[in-house]
Amino acid sequence: MKLYDKERIDFKHILFDNKALFLLLFPIIVEQLLNSFMGMVDTMMVSTVGSEAISAVSLVDSFNNLVIQIFSAMASGAAIICSQYIGSGNEKESNRAAKQVVFTVAAISLGLTLICLIGREGLLRLIFGEVEAQVMDNCLVYFLITVLSFPFLALFSAGAAFFRAGGNSKFPMKVSIISNMINIVGNAVFIYGFHWSVAGAALSTLISRVFCTIVIFYYLRKPKQIIVVRDYLKIRPDMPLIAKIMAIGVPSGIENGMFQFGKLAIQSTVSTMGTQAIAAQAMTNILENVNGIFGIGVGIGLMTVVGQCIGAGRTEEAKYYIVKLTKVAWVGILFSCLLVFGITKPVTWLAGMEAGAAQMCFEMVLAITIVKPIAWVGSFVISYGLRAAGDVRFSMIVSTITMWCCRVALCIFLVKVFHFGPMAVWIGMFADWCIRAVIFSTRFLSGKWLKASTIKN
Repeated sequence: MKLYDKERIDFKHILFDNKALFLLLFPIIVEQLLNSFMGMVDTMMVSTVGSEAISAVSLVDSFNNLVIQIFSAMASGAAIICSQYIGSGNEKESNRAAKQVVFTVAAISLGLTLICLIGREGLLRLIFGEVEAQVMDNCLVYFLITVLSFPFLALFSAGAAFFRAGGNSKFPMKVSIISNMINIVGNAVFIYGFHWSVAGAALSTLISRVFCTIVIFYYLRKPKQIIVVRDYLKIRPDMPLIAKIMAIGVPSGIENGMFQFGKLAIQSTVSTMGTQAIAAQAMTNILENVNGIFGIGVGIGLMTVVGQCIGAGRTEEAKYYIVKLTKVAWVGILFSCLLVFGITKPVTWLAGMEAGAAQMCFEMVLAITIVKPIAWVGSFVISYGLRAAGDVRFSMIVSTITMWCCRVALCIFLVKVFHFGPMAVWIGMFADWCIRAVIFSTRFLSGKWLKASTIKN
């Protein structure tokens, strides 16, 4: 079976040559890598304050990460719609869609912020139950300030998506890097200088997100951009267009949200295995996230590429890029897995992990190194391409089912019945990757995903 028809592709006039692909993908990958690194540094700085502080930040961030995933999904919806309009040559409609995205994310994020501010204590106690009084006090302070950053986080995610939809991933990367540096410097000043503990960490996060939003929207006003958004106060809701945006954003948001809920369920299971297992799982998660950065970056870039192809009516070219970038992602994942495996023992030693925890971590990373290059790319990168065509409901349904059946249910079954350690988490993960890789590959070959173009509905 042909993956794509070469005879129907004009390779002399393709939308993205190798240079254009590199210029699009490289900044995204760098941004993902530095964000991950900066996040680890951020956590380490907070941990110096004390166990109550880091516990509070960890608890609140488990909720905040859910919010981030929802806003990221909405941004993905924005990127898909705008890139399809750009591909069709209709920049006017792309700009109109961008304005509606701004209106929608602003309204939703402000509403969510208000709800969280009013009911913050009840919400935290409902989610986390009874925790130590000092930890809860820190939670309330940290949550209060970080909640204020939700609208800025949402708007920056959308604004960055507009630039990527137009093929400019370099600018959001620069803004994100500067923002992360502001956050770290702010932590140093507020935590170590002013001794503001979790309030200082939260305030630093708020300032960095405000900075991101101001800069990204300042440059979106400039007419030289493919997508231009200005006259914000004159934006009025266009319900049919908002419905299109939500049709993409909501399924993606549910998919991302289910993943976050699944992580919380898995974490609660691991927490019953003892301190060594918890430490091993935590370090393994960090290392696994690092070796997946390249693939995630390729997937994010693929959404812009496929979106523009679909908008331009170049369906065979869309297939070509999915195949090509899947191969690129596979090579990158293979090398990154081998690299991370090579540094696992030094990292566990530098982290001061106990011998038992370090050995468990090494065994899990070894298993990941074997399985991930085989199954992960098919389960994630291909789905990015399908979603870029508007095939988001299928991805949501498949990912949600496999997540809860494999990652959660299978993991709990192996722990409760066969008394597996943290390796149960990764057996469930591997099953999830393998099943989704088969399903998404089959979906790609069927061509049914090509019928879901957003701008044609």
